[in-house]
Amino acid sequence: MIKFTEKQLKIPNLMRPVYLATVGMSKFDRAFPETRIEELCIQAFTAAADFVNMTPSELKSFIHTCYYGHFADHFGDQLLGEAVIHDRLGLDPLGNIGVKTGGATGGSTMWEAVKTVASGYSDCALALGWERMDEVPTDEGNHLISAAADKDWETPLGHIYTGYYAVMAQRYWKIFGKEEDSFRDTMAEIAVKNRGYARMNPHAQGPMKITIEDVKNSPIVAFPLHALDCCLMSVGSACGVVCDEKTAYEITDKPLRIYIAAGSHSLRVADRRSMKIPLLPNEKPDQYNDLDKRFPGADRYPGFTGFLAARMSAYYAYRMAGVVDPIEDLDVIELHDAFTISDIQSYEDVGLRPYGEGRDYIESGDAYLVNPHTKKQGKLPSNLCGGLIGCM
Repeated sequence: MIKFTEKQLKIPNLMRPVYLATVGMSKFDRAFPETRIEELCIQAFTAAADFVNMTPSELKSFIHTCYYGHFADHFGDQLLGEAVIHDRLGLDPLGNIGVKTGGATGGSTMWEAVKTVASGYSDCALALGWERMDEVPTDEGNHLISAAADKDWETPLGHIYTGYYAVMAQRYWKIFGKEEDSFRDTMAEIAVKNRGYARMNPHAQGPMKITIEDVKNSPIVAFPLHALDCCLMSVGSACGVVCDEKTAYEITDKPLRIYIAAGSHSLRVADRRSMKIPLLPNEKPDQYNDLDKRFPGADRYPGFTGFLAARMSAYYAYRMAGVVDPIEDLDVIELHDAFTISDIQSYEDVGLRPYGEGRDYIESGDAYLVNPHTKKQGKLPSNLCGGLIGCM
């Protein structure tokens, strides 16, 4: 068993409060053939300035350090794209760093910006991200994205990310879904919900009014994932500006206090982390007793269907922010939904439901703005922007 010391599991302590002063984003779509990515990044930054009634030049006058998130630079044949965007935004020669962590790139970029302000290195930092995935066909794009996987251990498992998640979905369905057709309906319900909420997001590329049957009847991509279970190839940009308290209130009278944390994990099938379970504040050790008896094939957490990266992020962040029970203490949550199955997996990893019972979060109606069963407000609405499935 791998053991981590108390020093390694120490709850991060920001040296000073950090605030989110403003945010902005461009439209996201499958393709922008007439628009350069620099223009989309400028649109996102301009939207952030507009949000606080400033010109872009006025907002730039506060920024000291910049972090740029861009995962798929091999799409556009441009390495160090962050240097190009930094120049086009008119922020050169201020310091800038590129961030690349796969599907976590956006969050990791914000993580870096928060840390630089918390440390006192900067009073104001820009976190801006973008992707440009319209310069190659979808099948080639999938192969380019999957190059982020571990070639020795992960690539043979599913070859592309749809394949990886399909294998996890099959495993989850067998162990926790009891191979029932109703579990397939639950996955489809997530696609219906998230694409439905995308209809209220003017920046979303995939707003749809669809049914569970529409999802199940859409083409199979990698069993049991259908086309409407999957997120979209996308082009667009988004940004946020984080500051110390004094600077934040110079930009806006309504800044948001921000806490942020991170974790990581691999997908290697035969090498899941065997370690003491990092319990969340709302969990008890006995939740993880007798897993193999309750769910044959699930003898430990994290199993093949768990994301320890999400668990570690929640482990740190909840304690940093004083969250005891996420369902009761949070107002809204955004979760990784590249595929409908990953949404269900994440429900458990961040403590919204016990391990193996994630489907109840969507089936109960708690994940909706308005619970479809009770017609009352949902306990903790998720992915109201449409998520990756509906928005980007």
